[in-house]
Amino acid sequence: MSVFESLVDQEETIAILKSAVVAAKQNEDESQDMTHAWLFTGPPGSGRSNAALAFAASLVCKDSGCNNCVDCTTALKGAHADVELIKTEGLSIKIDEIRELITRASWTPAVAEYRVVVIEDADRLTESAANALLKAIEEPGLRTVWLLCAPTLSDVLPTIRSRTRNLILRTPSIKAVVQLLQNEQIQPATAELAARASQGHIGRARFLANNPEARTRRTDILKLPLTITDIASAFKCAQLLVDAAKREAEAEAEKRNDVETSALKEAWGQQGSRVVQGGAKAVKELEKEQKSRQTRMVRDYLDRALLDIATFYRDTLLLQSGTHGQDSLINSDMFRELQIIAGNTKAEDTLRKLEAIMKTRTNLSHNAAPLLTIEAMMVQLR
Repeated sequence: MSVFESLVDQEETIAILKSAVVAAKQNEDESQDMTHAWLFTGPPGSGRSNAALAFAASLVCKDSGCNNCVDCTTALKGAHADVELIKTEGLSIKIDEIRELITRASWTPAVAEYRVVVIEDADRLTESAANALLKAIEEPGLRTVWLLCAPTLSDVLPTIRSRTRNLILRTPSIKAVVQLLQNEQIQPATAELAARASQGHIGRARFLANNPEARTRRTDILKLPLTITDIASAFKCAQLLVDAAKREAEAEAEKRNDVETSALKEAWGQQGSRVVQGGAKAVKELEKEQKSRQTRMVRDYLDRALLDIATFYRDTLLLQSGTHGQDSLINSDMFRELQIIAGNTKAEDTLRKLEAIMKTRTNLSHNAAPLLTIEAMMVQLR
């Protein structure tokens, strides 16, 4: 079994990466197949990070990615001596972290032929961090390979784009995701619902398929716009959505924060309530990172909720067109509600609502105040 078999519905990408591995093993540096810098782009859930890690594993594996050896298993977890995995749960990757990374990337490989650096969220690099990275890519080490991941080409600097080879991953088909879930012992009906609701996002599909509570929460979110009758109810819906995002983020963060803080204090030699010199500063920096992570978690939750609401209006628009049946709907389990809305509104209004949702997503990505932004959107959805 190859490390690339975990990639769903990405045959073209797999073929390119396998050819690159063959060229690398034959020491055909900077050939048409192999280069020192790659940029993996694709929509959320397409598997761009998984593809980069699988490529990294195949480069450090003696058998080109057998998926059975220690090199493969540790590389896929980001724990291999010659694989640097950089990902952030905060809002950005700062220049100090990139400078340290560049220093480590210049080291000679410890056990493999290559030293591979995987940056999962290259779109979150600050401008100064991206410029520092650019210089490292322009002057690569003989045995260093850079693998960057981002949603689209426009999310990274044009100068970085021009110095990397781009691989575009596509959204896996619903059929492929359903098959994957069924192979993981998920019931066919649940697999179909999760695959459609996730719109091909594999991680999201797995989460929905294995969590009945998550499926219920998603349905509740989809029904929120149906309860809007005036401005007061629009504001109420916005508050409910933002509060739900904060609750979910706080619940998840609380579990992780306590474990991380305890582990850090133990590493610094905590004695009772006191930490040795330097430990207090480390704890404060950790708390700052945790706060940034929680802020991002709230925004990620809201973004998922907005995408779910957008699918409701997308289905409404399909029914209003009169050319699509129930099989083409993402939310076929809400067919009755969709029929009522489609019959009582015009397609022009539905399009305006979709535009309002997409604009809200953009505004949130630009750090707009969540509650005010969602309130404005809900008023437009009434």
